[in-house]
Amino acid sequence: MDTDVYDHRVLGTRLDLFHQQEEGPGMVFWHPRGFALYRVIEDYVRRRMREVGFAEIRTPQLLSYSLWEQSGHADKFANEMYRLDSRSSGGNRSFALKPMSCPCHVQVYSKSLRSVHDLPLRYCEFGACHRDEPSGALQGLMRTKSFTQDDAHIFCTEAQVEGEVQRFCELLRSIYSDFGFGAPLVFFSTRPAKRAGDDATWDRAEAALAMAARRAGIDFGIKSGDGAFYGPKLEFHLRDSHGRAWQCGTIQLDFVLPERLGADYVASDGSRQRPVMIHHAVLGSMERFIGMLLEHHKGQLPLWLAPEQITVASVTSAQEAYARKAAAALGREGYRVAVDGRPERIGRKIAEAHEQGLPLLGIAGEREMERGTLTFRRRDGRQEELTLADAARRYREEAFR
Repeated sequence: MDTDVYDHRVLGTRLDLFHQQEEGPGMVFWHPRGFALYRVIEDYVRRRMREVGFAEIRTPQLLSYSLWEQSGHADKFANEMYRLDSRSSGGNRSFALKPMSCPCHVQVYSKSLRSVHDLPLRYCEFGACHRDEPSGALQGLMRTKSFTQDDAHIFCTEAQVEGEVQRFCELLRSIYSDFGFGAPLVFFSTRPAKRAGDDATWDRAEAALAMAARRAGIDFGIKSGDGAFYGPKLEFHLRDSHGRAWQCGTIQLDFVLPERLGADYVASDGSRQRPVMIHHAVLGSMERFIGMLLEHHKGQLPLWLAPEQITVASVTSAQEAYARKAAAALGREGYRVAVDGRPERIGRKIAEAHEQGLPLLGIAGEREMERGTLTFRRRDGRQEELTLADAARRYREEAFR
């Protein structure tokens, strides 16, 4: 099989989803169809996160460089951070575009006095991040300079870690299944050579995360030295239809950032204690995950993910008005619908629909107009004639998550 045909960059052009160009190296220009896919994924993940108790927040992209120095990210990511000096802030003050959202979520947490009774506190964000990746490392959507992370953080007590890790592992497995992937490969990444925190803190963090993973029924391999600079992590790798494994989700246990950034809570005895910070991501990078999805499904996205779920095509110009009326009716049922009313032969419209990976083509001919129906054609050539009401019911389970 020629996998180049299913390279996400080739598919992005053929399906009119996105493009990249020299004026924005490592950046993505999302076209209407591509951004429709992006929003479907974003809305789905947003709903699933809300269902397990996460509150969505939004934090700034541009922050004082001093915050990144305090958190330790400047030591780790200095060469990858976009910095700028501002003369309008009273003196020469240095700022940086965020490479991730972790310190920002600590700021939201610390804005109020927290009690042990407030914990666990769960935040999530689709955070716009920037990293100055070398040009030779850029690879379409798989590695970019500008990307959106589905960042999530939990602030909790040590006693709550096990339950939170188990909850998130269950969420990951369910979400990956909905996207058409099998069970992920999981790796436990231990302390790197360059890290924050003392050995006792790392011993505690590694033991706690490993125990929580085992209690969650996770079998994992070991990746020595691949942990984050602030804590150990679980990495979830998905295997695509070509047999390749891609890292997506992560769970990272962090005793360091709350200490560095002064996060605390009032314990039952009135003392001030540091929360444990759990870093989560389901997809990792929206852009990278979409690239994976396109290659995994070879551009033939499931009905619920397709930018245009149903395209209603008129056989002749005499049925164009009916085709638009039918499309509007299906649209009111929540389907993403397009109309192909061009004065082209229906055979050509069918061929182009197949080329574009459209999952359902609703053919509106003279017979269908008389009966108030459409003939629905799937990618594999199967057809059935249905009333609009019957079609709305027939495809609902397949079309919505």
